[in-house]
Amino acid sequence: MTIIVPTTLTIDDPQPAAAVLRTYFGDPYPGTAYTGAVFDSWDSTGTRESDSGVFTADDLVAIGFLSVDAGPAAARALLLERRDEFSTYLAEVGPDRDLADEPDPLDPTWPAWVLDTQLRTVAGIGATIASKLIARKRPRLYPIWDTVVVDVLGTRGGAHLVPIHQALKGSPPLRQRLRAARDAAGLPDHISELRILDTLAWMQGSSRP
Repeated sequence: MTIIVPTTLTIDDPQPAAAVLRTYFGDPYPGTAYTGAVFDSWDSTGTRESDSGVFTADDLVAIGFLSVDAGPAAARALLLERRDEFSTYLAEVGPDRDLADEPDPLDPTWPAWVLDTQLRTVAGIGATIASKLIARKRPRLYPIWDTVVVDVLGTRGGAHLVPIHQALKGSPPLRQRLRAARDAAGLPDHISELRILDTLAWMQGSSRP
């Protein structure tokens, strides 16, 4: 299964994609047009880097900028009751790295997939919230699942992770276009290729009548 590439990524000129990114992330970054612009950088405690192996209250606030709320039961589980368990899963995932560089096959035994599955055992956490939480901790590695995005990419009703992995792994030009769009929009490198793809797909889908 392959993905449907967002329209702005079907051409080599990065400016149309960059214009969409500037609308979303602000010009200069970070702006305030869309609350999601601060999802990637939110760090009220200044400890995000050192907290890469544990879910924090900042992560729960950050996913709120993407219009989801895990709720109090999930907060209690992630921050207290199952904190150590999920820290173990994050440790098994390992450090952040580019999804495109992951070897085949990606299947339910892949540690990030296991983490996703386990997050969904928490009351209040489904596919969208699980993916956004993992994207906060491993932004280069794990794509966000969102109903608008899967419709644009054509991954609704099937695996979302695997087609994106295959598209990025098999298409260096697509990765180059993602990076070129990010650079042309004046965004920092910590805005991952996956986040650029997600944002362009979401903006395209959200603009449909």
